[in-house]
This record gives sequence, C-alpha cells and structure tokens, in this order.
Amino acid sequence: MSALPACPKCNSEYTYEDGSNYVCPECAHEWPAQAGAEAADEGARVYRDSAGNVLQDGDTVSVIKDLKLKGSGGVVKMGTKVKNIRLVDSDHDIDCKIDGFGAMSLKSEFVKKV
Repeated sequence: MSALPACPKCNSEYTYEDGSNYVCPECAHEWPAQAGAEAADEGARVYRDSAGNVLQDGDTVSVIKDLKLKGSGGVVKMGTKVKNIRLVDSDHDIDCKIDGFGAMSLKSEFVKKV
C-alpha cells in the first residue's frame, strides 16, 4: 500500500490524493498534500494573511475590508494600517493597537501584509 498519511481528524488510514490535496473518505476532511511534510514540524503554528504571506510578530499589515466593531458603533475602514502586530494562539490571531480605536484582536484572514 502507499505511504499516504492518516487523516488528521479521524485517523483513518484510507486517505487518497486528489490533485494537490489529501482526502479522507470517512469524514470528508481535505488538507493540502504539502501539509503532511509540515505536520512533522508542528512545533510552531504558521500564521498567514489573506494573500498567503507568512506573518510574524512586529509586522505591519493593512485591513482588507471594513470591519464593524462589536460593542461600539465604530468601523475599522479598509486600508487601515496596523503596525507592530503580535500573533497569539486564539480565535483571533492578531493582537494590536489601532489609532483611534485602541487595543483589539483581528483575524489574520482580514489583513494583508504590507
């Protein structure tokens, strides 16, 4: 049998390759074939922006869409630059301070590295 990795969700051994992805027929989970090589290096989580660029602490990012703030009537406008981000392991990946709004958390899918 081939040396395909087991499914990371259900540990099924019946995974198969579909283009550049692995697919599990039991739980329908799909993941990139390149992630198998990166899974052995699970020491640190890799954070990526909306364009797929790797983010690091201290980077400057730009907001890619208007974000409504909960609890206040404010809106962080598209194109707002956020300097000196800090990456955290939680629901919102980025802790930062935005001028005019103060400290807040953002998801990495709504920013682009500058």
